[in-house]
Amino acid sequence: MVNKRDNISYSVQDMIKKNKKNKGLHNLVEKLVPIFLFLCAGVSVITTIGILFTLLRESISFFREISFADFYLGTHWSPWTDHFGVAPLIAGTLLITCIAICVALPLGLAAAIYLSEYASENARKVIKPILEILAGIPTVVYGFFALTFVSPMLQYIFTDMRIFNALSAGIVVGIMIIPMIASLSEDAMNAVPNTLRDGALGLGATRFEVATKVVLPAAFSGIVASVVLATSRAIGETMIVTIAAGATPNLTFNPTESIQTLTAFIVQGAKGDTSYLSTIYKSIYAVGITLFIFTLLMNILSQYIARRFKEDY
Repeated sequence: MVNKRDNISYSVQDMIKKNKKNKGLHNLVEKLVPIFLFLCAGVSVITTIGILFTLLRESISFFREISFADFYLGTHWSPWTDHFGVAPLIAGTLLITCIAICVALPLGLAAAIYLSEYASENARKVIKPILEILAGIPTVVYGFFALTFVSPMLQYIFTDMRIFNALSAGIVVGIMIIPMIASLSEDAMNAVPNTLRDGALGLGATRFEVATKVVLPAAFSGIVASVVLATSRAIGETMIVTIAAGATPNLTFNPTESIQTLTAFIVQGAKGDTSYLSTIYKSIYAVGITLFIFTLLMNILSQYIARRFKEDY
């Protein structure tokens, strides 16, 4: 036994001697790796600062010509006739977002409950990847789907509805964000310990009661965070609303009418017929900074809710 221990101690000493030979190289690697990782982490920060700088530079130039009050309180948006009231674009964006959430929230949450509480392991392996395929479909395809399939179907119900309308665009945007709500909510529900489920079942609760009265409240922070992130995604959607919702900046909350969103105007204004450094060109950045503020506030709200209602087990 002693000899074996001695042999082991000798082998460890040999390893230490061998490692000392490469000590210089190891020290260099240990110094370079943190620097490399820091630079990788800093890319996102630098990119965000660059985007914000670009938006602010042109937006400040725009607001020197158009006042904040005229821009944010004005109700007529027609940049080519010098009317820069952004309220119709904000109303259109909020209308699309509300319709999308009304579609995605019940469907996504129902899918999450089924995958977490009812589906077998084999069914989950099949259904979840298929569900997440929706997130990989190009949004331009969704846009033409809304224009050529959803809108004609809705016109059978709403006979006076235009082919370009907020309802079909909102429904399809809702379909697009279902995987985000379903996947993130299911992950939050799976993080709930099985002991809570077993305890509720032991007290005589049904599986549906366990899912709605035990698991959902326990996973509330994750579910709300998924909804907020999906809302941010709906606010920033571009191609679907550009193709299916039209390009009519109306200050209306009637979903059967043609509207225009913040992102749709950015697409329209960024075309080649807009003069560089003109007021219309600068208005693109003013609309962009407005959209940036919307999404930033939604992300801050998501982080606050996740921290405020987080459950640790």
